[in-house]
Amino acid sequence: METEEIKVLLVDDHEMVRIGLAAVLGTEDGIEVVGEAGSGEEGIRLAQEYNPDVVLMDLVMEGMDGIETTKRLLKLYPDCKVIVLTSYLDDEKMYPVIEAGAFSYLLKTSRASEVADAIRAAARGQSVLESQVASKMMNRFRNNAKAEAPAYKELTEREMEVLKLLAQGKSNQDIADQLIIGIKTVKFHVTNIFAKLGVEDRTQAAIYAYKNGLAE
Repeated sequence: METEEIKVLLVDDHEMVRIGLAAVLGTEDGIEVVGEAGSGEEGIRLAQEYNPDVVLMDLVMEGMDGIETTKRLLKLYPDCKVIVLTSYLDDEKMYPVIEAGAFSYLLKTSRASEVADAIRAAARGQSVLESQVASKMMNRFRNNAKAEAPAYKELTEREMEVLKLLAQGKSNQDIADQLIIGIKTVKFHVTNIFAKLGVEDRTQAAIYAYKNGLAE
């Protein structure tokens, strides 16, 4: 039983790029280029005509760009896999098209075999990201995770102890006595706690502690 060919639509406003891709992919087993579009608008029209499995999408095109074309295409055909094939690694282009639903992201410096492999991978439901893109995505994920981390995560173990006692209404002297540290050290910790939590006084710090389940 023969495997059904993967139907691929090319969307790129440079004719020579489309001709080159069509020629190369035409020699690959299991891949059929069903159409070539020179604009986003034409890409949407041809997608409706050919119902491709995979779309190779340029990002920067006159008229409707690759980001908007991807959004509209996937709204019509959510099962279609969009592979971005571009020369750009700009954050303002890369992240929006991935958020729009692009399945894979390759650079035009990729080898023909890599593009073909990405098409086959997409048909199997596997994403492929250019190494530089993957690195950028991981860095963004790490930065977002750090930015979204609760402020109390920045507190040291000792500062957490001070915050819990502060939330109990303990005075600086009470805290110093219980933790067996100097009162100046307590004041130092309290100042750090206020700064890290973004609060202005002991009452706000206590409220923060209770809201976040830190008070005992």
